[in-house]
Amino acid sequence: MKVIKFGGSSLADAKQILKVCKIILSDDERRLVVVSAPGKRYSDDKKVTDMLISLADASYNGQNTDVILDEIVERYASISRNLGLDNKIINLIREDLVSRINTKTESYNKFVDLLKAAGEDNNAKLIAYYLQSKGVNAEYVNPKDAGMILTDEFGNAQVLPSSYDKLSELANRDTIMIFPGFFGYSESGEVVTFSRGGSDVTGGVLAAAIKASVYENFTDVDFVYAANPNLIDNPFPIPLFTYEEMQELSYAGFSVLHEEALAPVYKVGIPVNIRNTNNPDAKGTMIVPGKMAPKPTLPVVGIACDKGFLTLHVHKYMMNREIGFGRKLLQILEENGVPFEHMPSGMDSISIIMREKHCANGILEKMIEEIKTTLNVDSVVAEKNQAILMLVGRGMTKSVGVATRATAAFSKSGINIRMINQGSSEVSIMFGVEESDAKAAVVALYNEFFN
Repeated sequence: MKVIKFGGSSLADAKQILKVCKIILSDDERRLVVVSAPGKRYSDDKKVTDMLISLADASYNGQNTDVILDEIVERYASISRNLGLDNKIINLIREDLVSRINTKTESYNKFVDLLKAAGEDNNAKLIAYYLQSKGVNAEYVNPKDAGMILTDEFGNAQVLPSSYDKLSELANRDTIMIFPGFFGYSESGEVVTFSRGGSDVTGGVLAAAIKASVYENFTDVDFVYAANPNLIDNPFPIPLFTYEEMQELSYAGFSVLHEEALAPVYKVGIPVNIRNTNNPDAKGTMIVPGKMAPKPTLPVVGIACDKGFLTLHVHKYMMNREIGFGRKLLQILEENGVPFEHMPSGMDSISIIMREKHCANGILEKMIEEIKTTLNVDSVVAEKNQAILMLVGRGMTKSVGVATRATAAFSKSGINIRMINQGSSEVSIMFGVEESDAKAAVVALYNEFFN
């Protein structure tokens, strides 16, 4: 059995959904289908998920929700009409949305998750209803009934290990199962979502649970490319990555796959195939375990860049002689609920790279004060508006001078490197630059390694 996932652009309207259904029915092994909420139909359009967040905000703040509710229902209604369906499914969708709006809760995050999840949930019901209308043995699968149980971290949930045994029973069904992505349920029965783009994670969890032969992730590109096509014209297509390479690239801004989607399949060695809904004959890009990958022919396979970081520079003379300093520093981050990304250090200094979104609402200032008073440091300085670039490739382990080539490329382009960090695996090198230099930095690296 294959697990197959379709993103929002693949499900934006009836025309796209017809393509999706044709792809599903073209292969008898495609029986567990993960769907996203309808995405943008054109560049200035709204994603249904964004519309649902607006609906949640209006409802939670006691504002009138009639207009936005009608707009959301009409998105589904236009799909339904163009698929030739009756009004039954649209009436059910409206009833579902009204029920969610009327659910009372004091927690804003809990309420937003309840509304956000409606995008995938109702799209799954609509697609299953359409397939059934065509005589296909298809069914909508409720994540709660199937056993998709998550932590109660609203908007950023993780799957519980106990979910896998229950979800594995899906392999015994003989239907085409339409499974809504992005959300599950907490142990107490509350709707909880993964972070944005989490339908990829749903697909990975299901593929691991049923021991799928492959996890096919359909999007709107023929391949994964060596760099962002919005930054580089006609970038080099990459037919194969390893898990480790793709994980590094996803973390640093490769939007083709959620950074947490590979973790479940990595543990059981299931390959992932990135395909194009609009060109299903293209073989796409394979993501495989390292032991299944051929010997690399290039030192670098991809360049990724992400913005929105800050660096906390902490300096204390003879820091290296103070036992427990690092633990105490990280404990301050932990107590403030802030994860860190990288932590390069020297004898008297340590720099912690974090995402700015985790340090909002006074948290950064609070941590700085706690570091000063608790650790008695000489200085602590925050640098905002930082970008991280990842130069990724297994071939770097056997290639001499990759870092030299990269720094020379930056120098030629007049780009100041704020930080360099290379992991022990040597699969990637991280560069920190100013956000204003991010695009030029990607172009400089791409020209060096691919042109």
